[in-house]
Amino acid sequence: MPRWLPRAMVLALALIALFQLGSWAFHELTGLLINILIAFFLALAVEPAVSWMAGRGVRRGLGTFLVFLGVLIVAAGFVTLLGSMLAGQIIKIVEDFPEYLDSVINWINTHFHTELRRVDIQEGLLRSDWLRTYVQNSATGVLDVSTQVLGGLFQLLTIGLFSFYFAADGPRLRRTICSVLPPARQTEVLRAWEIAVNKTGGYLYSRGLMALVSGMAHYVLLEILEVPYAPVLAVWVGLVSQFIPTIGTYLAGALPMLIAFAVDPWYALWVLIFVVIYQQFENYVLQPKLTSRTVDIHPAVAFGSVVMGTALLGAVGALIAIPAVATLQAFMGAYVKRYDVTDDPRVHGHRRTGPGEGGSGSGEGGSGERRPLLARARRLRDRRPAPAPLGAEDS
Repeated sequence: MPRWLPRAMVLALALIALFQLGSWAFHELTGLLINILIAFFLALAVEPAVSWMAGRGVRRGLGTFLVFLGVLIVAAGFVTLLGSMLAGQIIKIVEDFPEYLDSVINWINTHFHTELRRVDIQEGLLRSDWLRTYVQNSATGVLDVSTQVLGGLFQLLTIGLFSFYFAADGPRLRRTICSVLPPARQTEVLRAWEIAVNKTGGYLYSRGLMALVSGMAHYVLLEILEVPYAPVLAVWVGLVSQFIPTIGTYLAGALPMLIAFAVDPWYALWVLIFVVIYQQFENYVLQPKLTSRTVDIHPAVAFGSVVMGTALLGAVGALIAIPAVATLQAFMGAYVKRYDVTDDPRVHGHRRTGPGEGGSGSGEGGSGERRPLLARARRLRDRRPAPAPLGAEDS
């Protein structure tokens, strides 16, 4: 046996064990890493406001605290107002539900010649096995819901703490990273950091504009239908549909439909139709143009990045995909060498109609100068009458 073989076997086993340990640790810490990633982008979003306050003499930690406190107060006020409105509407729906049920039963009896009664339906529902099974499952699921709520609160607390530290200690964090890099790399890191701040702010700006447009459009509809709490519902639709990816649109449209149903069931149908039509307008007209202008990426790239981010990280990936891709594109654009594009008609989407067009001229002047003269000569030639046959001239 060669003397190096035992050492090689031990080294291979150690590398395999190290790989397994690292893979296990990565899978166990995936949730924490995703929370840190969200916190980092959240810190980039509040970086302009914190830097503006720091430039006017406010300590960076105090400025970060004030920014987060303002966001927390606005969010808590909105959630409180929305919760009270939703509780009142649910109570109203429960109180008016017998009238809705009677109207439905009367319509069925009139059109289908049946003899249904609300009392019989209520008794059959209360004695059904389905209701008993549903109540038992709901009772056993209370603990699971409580656990999920506590886990969500802990996750929000973790994201808030990390984002606060990233925003408050941003300069110190940049100095720490740059201290282990040579001067040339330090410039690149600082440039990438600045680009990330600008692109994340641009993304939030575009989302804010789309939330404003969406809220105003739904406010007009709700006012026309005379649905109560129209301003609050419009703000709900604008914020939820834009800042909660994938399922935000459905969550945003469900609440106005519920409130409209309490007024008139047909109003809920009109709200549903409007939500579907506006969503198509936003997906194919408003969002591609606005996102490409503020984040400076192509609409197809923006759509592809959202799909890719959703496949990799779910809702979190869909939320941070566009600013991440925009940052990467802008940073890489500084290192891509570009050349002047040749003056060829195919560049502008025109096809070559003859073998002589688009080629390089052999005499003085290029093909770009001779092309209009050649086209004019061809038009004059086409206007001339056709010459007589050779046999006719000889005769």
